[in-house]
Amino acid sequence: MAYRSISAGTLSLVLLSTLVQPSLAGGLERGGYNIDQLFDASQFSIQSGVIYVMPQRKLKNAKDIDATDGLGSNGLGGGSTSTNETENYAIPYGGIKAGLGDVDCLVDYSQPFGAHTNPGANWVGAQNNIETEIKTRNYGATCSYKFDLGPGQLRIIGGTFYQEVEGSKERLVLAPAILTGISPTFAGYTGVGRLNLEDDAWGWRAGVAYEIPEYALRASLVYNSRVKYDNLTGTVDLTQVPIGAGAASGRITDVYGAAEAPDSLELKVQSGIAPDWLAFGSVKWTNWSVLQSIALCPVATRGTSCTAKNQLTSLDLGYRDGWTVTGGVGHKFNDQWSGAVSVTWDRGTSDGYGAQTDSWTLGVGAAYSPTENIEWRLAGALGVLTSGSSGTIVKDGVTYGDDATYSFGNDLVAAISTSIKVKF
Repeated sequence: MAYRSISAGTLSLVLLSTLVQPSLAGGLERGGYNIDQLFDASQFSIQSGVIYVMPQRKLKNAKDIDATDGLGSNGLGGGSTSTNETENYAIPYGGIKAGLGDVDCLVDYSQPFGAHTNPGANWVGAQNNIETEIKTRNYGATCSYKFDLGPGQLRIIGGTFYQEVEGSKERLVLAPAILTGISPTFAGYTGVGRLNLEDDAWGWRAGVAYEIPEYALRASLVYNSRVKYDNLTGTVDLTQVPIGAGAASGRITDVYGAAEAPDSLELKVQSGIAPDWLAFGSVKWTNWSVLQSIALCPVATRGTSCTAKNQLTSLDLGYRDGWTVTGGVGHKFNDQWSGAVSVTWDRGTSDGYGAQTDSWTLGVGAAYSPTENIEWRLAGALGVLTSGSSGTIVKDGVTYGDDATYSFGNDLVAAISTSIKVKF
């Protein structure tokens, strides 16, 4: 029965240690989807927490390869060849779990996807990006039914979630020096355009899990569906590009489009390996390749298919699928303290365009339980964002990165996570 003490202490720490890792993954991943609270052995629990992430991606050797719209190296405004791209961000989480007999249910709030890059307006790639920010809010309900099977229990898992998304992007459409060259009356315009978008949609999840509490063993396989944003709506604000200097210039235009948040499949395994010791690991595939070039068309053209042929602008990502692999060990020191350490590799989603390369992360966590009803967790992670470059590529007939190129070295990323759980 020594292994059972692991499931009461260190098993809860597995959630803590891995909680930091998904926020460092590629694509638009932030908190990801996490339903580990559903497996809490208590009948009722309330948990809330936050992750704070500090990426340090720096772009360098930037070149403007289309001087007709940007700052460039041709004397039209100059511009720096290096910049800090990333911003720090926080990811909150909250969940309530209740069990009745063989049925457990979890309702939770999370922010699974998001992004915030802010290289600024004074680098030579400003026509590619000045600032981009994407936020999601996810409200989920997941239940499981368990029954005896062999030496353990099998769970059937199902649920749904409602997801909201909003985003914005600013980029340099025409440099002020270019505008002044077109006409002296255009002096004073910044030449910056802004895109705003929002939508909401539903998704679902399904999975299975098998548990043998005596050995602190659990294996779970959970699929999260795509979220189809079929009614993306927003505006393109070109009021800082004077009328006559380009398409839709001098006004705000309503736009629409469609996109999908990716589906994912994750396998998690954990098992006691010695008294008060636990090993755990996971493999997750995320279908980031569904996000390529998102065409956005004027609402006035609604009724026709929104494609690259009639788009006003587009949100270009050009992602490939993501893979995340985690492994680690946990140890229960006594009835109050547990600790865990994990290592995560995440395959970068950039495919020759963008700065999302492979990352390696070391995560360390601790859990403190002053009473059997309260658990406080603290975790940290330190990782490396590997080096690479971004340039012009062609995927499925679409050209990406034909405005600017840049490179980047091995950069650090750090995160800290804290949470508190009340259970009875």
